[in-house]
Amino acid sequence: MKKKVLAMLLCAAMAVTMLAGCGGGDSKDAKDSDTKTADTDKKDTEDKDTSSGDKYKVVLITMDSIDQHWVSVDKGGQKAADELGNVEYKFMAPDKKDDAQQIECINNAVADGAQAIVIAANGPDAVTAALEEAKSAGVKIVYVDSTANTDAEATFSTDNVAAAKQAGEEMIKALEAKKITEGKIGIVNVNTSTMTCIWREEGFRSAFEGSKFELLETQYGEGDVAKSQDIASNYITDGCVGIFGTNEGATVGVGNAVKGADADVVAVGFDKSDAILNLVKEGAILCTMAQNPDVMGYEGVKAAVKVLEGETLTETDVDTGVSVITKDTLE
Repeated sequence: MKKKVLAMLLCAAMAVTMLAGCGGGDSKDAKDSDTKTADTDKKDTEDKDTSSGDKYKVVLITMDSIDQHWVSVDKGGQKAADELGNVEYKFMAPDKKDDAQQIECINNAVADGAQAIVIAANGPDAVTAALEEAKSAGVKIVYVDSTANTDAEATFSTDNVAAAKQAGEEMIKALEAKKITEGKIGIVNVNTSTMTCIWREEGFRSAFEGSKFELLETQYGEGDVAKSQDIASNYITDGCVGIFGTNEGATVGVGNAVKGADADVVAVGFDKSDAILNLVKEGAILCTMAQNPDVMGYEGVKAAVKVLEGETLTETDVDTGVSVITKDTLE
């Protein structure tokens, strides 16, 4: 028993001696260790400054991931990220136009550490609270295509009212060329909350002020091609002389209806996709107002990074332009 106690005391004494040696701040080994640690910390900091972990996290969130319009916005955003080189870029979007899904995308982006969100808001009200929470967490917001009811660093979009008024004027010219100066006009919109399309309807209707044409009550197809086609078919049956589609899905639906019925109806639309361009070439659609979605994405991401770098944006409400595409321009 005495031998066991003696052994324990010897072990304790050795342990104290070892601890005293390690804790000695004046020893050469300790100084060398501190120098090595400082050098390592300095190197780690330098490495971090140029590593992917130090890139700005920017997330693009659009209304859906299906329409070619949003795919083009993503291409523009990716191009900007590639050129800048200091951006960790992600494209997140619902598989359909759905407020709840878009809110989930916003929340996921924040949880993933996004420093900036570039977003095309599905509606002005539905996602506002989620965006305000993101802003409270320090996330910078930039709008592309469409806005919500909360301030952002900048907006890059089409002047939808002016562009749609031009679409209406193109329809009137085509109808008058056919000696048609009155008749019913149908409008296929997306929904009652997507502000870009509401503005387009507003602009389109303004083109007909003072005319003898009767603009019917707007019908909503949620941007779905099949639903929009059914609506347009009903307009054709009702004797409409013209039909306007406010976005890509609506325009394709209108063009398909006109083509399927072989109807003598002047159809005009919005956006540019392979399906729309084919319908324009075939004469089912008179013209479409082609936006520049790639410019929206490109400039949106660049603006977001400028803000994250502490720069002040000189332009905060930018019209990204529009072109009138007709059969003649495609030949």
